[in-house]
This record gives sequence, structure tokens and C-alpha cells, in this order.
Amino acid sequence: MQNVLQIVWLVPFFPLIGFLIVGLFRKQLSKTLTAIIGCGMVLLPFLLSIWIFILVKNGGGYVADYFNFISAGSLKVSFALQVDALSALFLLIVTGVSFIIHVYSTTYMKEETKEHYGRFFSYMNLFVFSMILLVMGANFIIMFIGWEGVGLCSYLLIGYWFKNKEYNKAADKAFIFNRIGDLGFLIALFWIISKAGSVSFEDVFSKTSVFSSSDITIITLLLFVGATGKSAQIPLYTWLPDAMAGPTPVSALIHAATMVTAGVYMIARSNALYSLAPVTENIIAIVGLATAILAATIALKQNDIKKVLAYSTVSQLGYMFLALGVGAYSTGVFHVMTHAFFKALLFLAAGSVIHAMGGEQDIRKMGGLKGKMKITYLTFLFGCIAISGIPPFSGFFSKDAILLAAFEHNKILYAIALFGALLTAFYMFRLLFLAFNGSFRGTEEQQHHLHESPAGMTIPLIILAILAFAGGFVGIPEILMKGGDKLTEFLSPVIPVHSVELVSHSTEMMLMVISTVLVLLVIVFAWYRFRKYHSVEEKGIGKFLENKWYVDELYEKVIANPVNRFAAFLNKFIEKSLIDGIVNGVGRLVNYGSRQVRLLQSGQVGNYVLLMVLSMLLIFVIQFFLRK
Repeated sequence: MQNVLQIVWLVPFFPLIGFLIVGLFRKQLSKTLTAIIGCGMVLLPFLLSIWIFILVKNGGGYVADYFNFISAGSLKVSFALQVDALSALFLLIVTGVSFIIHVYSTTYMKEETKEHYGRFFSYMNLFVFSMILLVMGANFIIMFIGWEGVGLCSYLLIGYWFKNKEYNKAADKAFIFNRIGDLGFLIALFWIISKAGSVSFEDVFSKTSVFSSSDITIITLLLFVGATGKSAQIPLYTWLPDAMAGPTPVSALIHAATMVTAGVYMIARSNALYSLAPVTENIIAIVGLATAILAATIALKQNDIKKVLAYSTVSQLGYMFLALGVGAYSTGVFHVMTHAFFKALLFLAAGSVIHAMGGEQDIRKMGGLKGKMKITYLTFLFGCIAISGIPPFSGFFSKDAILLAAFEHNKILYAIALFGALLTAFYMFRLLFLAFNGSFRGTEEQQHHLHESPAGMTIPLIILAILAFAGGFVGIPEILMKGGDKLTEFLSPVIPVHSVELVSHSTEMMLMVISTVLVLLVIVFAWYRFRKYHSVEEKGIGKFLENKWYVDELYEKVIANPVNRFAAFLNKFIEKSLIDGIVNGVGRLVNYGSRQVRLLQSGQVGNYVLLMVLSMLLIFVIQFFLRK
């Protein structure tokens, strides 16, 4: 593993250098050179990640300790990077999918000016650097630096078109919601330091005996609060759909394999703690499932192509947390991987549609696109099949593994999760049929300009479509192929395998068949319902879902408005009346006093002599009384 020590620092180093070069010299660099540097500085870490993956697969894990980062009393924090099965897998996902998105962006963003083109790629490189640091950190502090880094980059990228005030508001919202979650993470760090005296994963996870059961419960809950912010779980999920304000490649980067999966990674990494906190696990499972169903119901009635995919992301993240909550950590990680493939594919395909439609995102104004955009249509279809969980596409294997884990844990959780999977199939094929089938419903000008996207956009779609199809075979269950589920075996040094079988093979097979048949029936129903578009004004429950359960409005009235009123009270009565009153009063008093005292400076010598004599007499009188 000495080879790993020599090269591991290069993985985050390259995108950091890309950020600095492109960011500092964006006015001097041509667009072509900017694209080469921006993409190249993500390709190199991807190639290194492949080598690291192979080394880890053959030789286990390793911690590269470079220098003492923080020294405060007995607390020593090293700048250390960790290479093991979990980080190696996430490195492949993050760098691989990010590289594909960077390549796609070179064409998608070509209309931007040279300076803004460079700004975009510098932010993207910084985002990748932060995410790499997050998954490679060997302690909670380094992880937290990367954690905050992706939060900052999401703010910069969501508000990339900063002249639009609404986009700036969306960026602010993402930043604030993440700060709320990050506070929980930070308190958990202080708690860990106070009890364990260390933040190193190796120390903390190997010495869980230093924590009481209540300590572990509180720490894991606080870490979960951090995860709810970064991975958009109830109640901190509403920032993610608004993040669609950024360019489509940004949506793909944030929603697919990077920022939103940070919470899943953190909990999977901390499985040694969570396994000892059953209360926290139950809360995670319930919150995850509730988020999955809530987001799925909202997606049913959204008409913005990117908003549907955004709520789909929130829903799929809910399934990942359901897996974590029932103790199936490797299954949650498996769904992270398959989701990275098909969700990046869906977002980039949506970007291809938006590109062809001249910026239009309303699916009610689309229709009939499959004739003009065959590659985009086929790749989007692959993504829909994968996310719906139809065999043998990747989403089937990870979704089925989550449903099986839920069934083993609690039959009610399984039933609700299955219902959510059916909703997923319905809203995704509603999106597909409304956008690509039927007759075109846009303007004549849009119809005249309809065309397939350039190769710079379609080739990444084809690559992701292949991964969305074949990516699930690394986790194929034993029941379907002897010696399958290589992923769980690979992750076993980090995530212990529980070999207890709670259901028989026949039951497992029956569950697979039931979910597949029901999904296919839902797709047929969606085709029957949306094969021809009918404009209908939503009422009742439809209007309720279209307005996203009025959660944003609820937050506005219950949280934002009272806080704003309290802030206005503080501003008016405390800030201006009290504090400013005292400060300004002192100023006015000094000003008045100086105006009166200056009258003594009259310029008349007789007055000065008189005042001198009076002053001497006053001094004599004071001295006389003091002596007595």
C-alpha cells in the first residue's frame, strides 16, 4: 500500500489546481483551453481512483497521515486521507460521474462568455475537490471541511446566474438550510471530542466503549441532523427542488453522485456508532420513508421537467435513508451508486430537451420529441426504466435490496416503501410520455428549431445509459446468480456483513415478482392516462400536490414571518431606540457641552484675568476645607 501513500494526495490536488488555474486566469484562457483544463483535472483523479480501487481490492485499506493540522492541548488532529473500500467506491462514483458531467458542460455552456465559462468550470472543479476531500478524510474534521466546501460550492453554482434575483434567493435558501444541518454536525463533533478526545475514525469507531448509550444516541441524532440538511430529508428538504435555478449540469452534479449523497456516506462511514443506536436507526428509517413518500406525491403533479427530477431525487434519497435506518448500510451505498448513474442520465437528458426547446422546461408545452431527438429519448427511457426498478436495469437490484431489507425489518415499512416505488414509476413515465409522446404542443418557432443535441452532449448520455443498465450487476443477489452481490463483499471490511437470513429464497423471489409486476401495471396505466395530453386545471388534492403540500408557505408563516417580525422589533426598539439612543445621546451631550464651554473662549483678556482670579480663590477655598 506504499504506492497509495505516494499518490493519494494527488486525487484532491488536481481539481484544486484546476480551480486555481481556471479561476485566476479565466479572462486570459480560451474556452477550449478552459474546457481541457476543467475536464482534465477531473479525468486525472478518476484514473487515479481506478488504480486506488484496484489496490484497495487487493490489499485492504490505508491511512495517509501528512502533517499535524490542529493541536490544542491533548487534542491532535492530523491532515490525513483514508483509502478503504467505502472511500474507493465513492471516489469512483464522484470522479467518474463528475467527469462525464464536465464533458457534457463543455457543449451545454458554450453560449456563455469566456469569463463566465471559466467561472463555471472553476466552481465545478472546486466542487469536485470538496467532495473528494469529504469522502477521503480520515477523521471528522477533514470530512467536515469537505462537507462545508460542497455547501459553499452549491451556493456559488445554484446562484451562477447571479443577475436573476430569484436564483440568488434559491442559492441563499440552499446555504441557510445546509447551515442549519451543519450546526447539528458541529455539535456532534464537539461531543465526540469531549468524550473520546479524538476525531479520527479509527480511534472513535474502535473505542465506542468510552461513550454511554445516551452519548451514542445523541451523537448519532446530531449527525443525522447534519445529514438531513445535506441530503434533503424532512424537514430540511425544500432547498433541493429550488436548486434547479442553477444550470442543468449543476443540477446533475448536485443531485446525482456528489453533494446530496454526503449524508448517506457519513452515516455509512459511521455505521459502528449507528449500529449501537437502535432509536436513531428507527428515526432514520421513518424520516427516510416519510421523505420518500412525500416527495413522490409532489412529483406526481409537477410540470417543470427539472422539478419532477428534483423531487424524484429527494424521494430516492429517502429510500437510501430507509436502508440505513434498517441497518442495510451496504444496500444504501448500492443505491447511491445506481442512483448516480440513472439520475445523472435523467438530468443531462432533461438538459438536452431544454437545449432543444430553447430553454423551455414546462412539459405541458412539449410532446412528440422522440421523433426529433431519438438518442435523447432512448437514453431518457433507459433512465426511467432504471429508476422504476425494472429488471435487469440497475435500479431494480438496488431498489429490490432496499425493499427486502425493509420487509425483513418491518412489514409496514415494506408496504409503504413498495407504494412509493409504484409512485416513482408513475410520475417518471408520466414525465416521459408527456415530453416525448403525442403531438408537439410548443410554438412554431420551437418546433422549427427542434434538433438532436450535439455529440458533446449525446455521448455522455449514451455512457450513462450503459451504466444505468449494467451498473446494478455488481450487487445482483445470490438468489439470481451464485457468487453475486460482489459489492457487499467488497465493502465488508468497512461495513460488516450480517449473514442471518430472515426470509427464505422463495419469499425473496416472490417479493421481486410482485414489485416488478406492479411496476409494469403502473407503467401501463400511466401510458393509458397520458398517451394523449389533456389540459386539466388541478383542483382539490391535485392542487394541493401541485403546490407541494404548501410546505414552503407553512415555513414562511410559522418560522420566517415570526423571525422577521422579531427581527423588526429588535431593530426598531433595541437597535435604534435603545442602543442607537444611548450612543447618539452621548454624542449630543458632548456636542452640547462643547458648544457651551467654547463660549468661555471670548477673546477678551479682562475676562480671562477674572476667571484666573476666581479659579485661584476656588482652589484656596477647597484647600482650606480639605485641611479641616
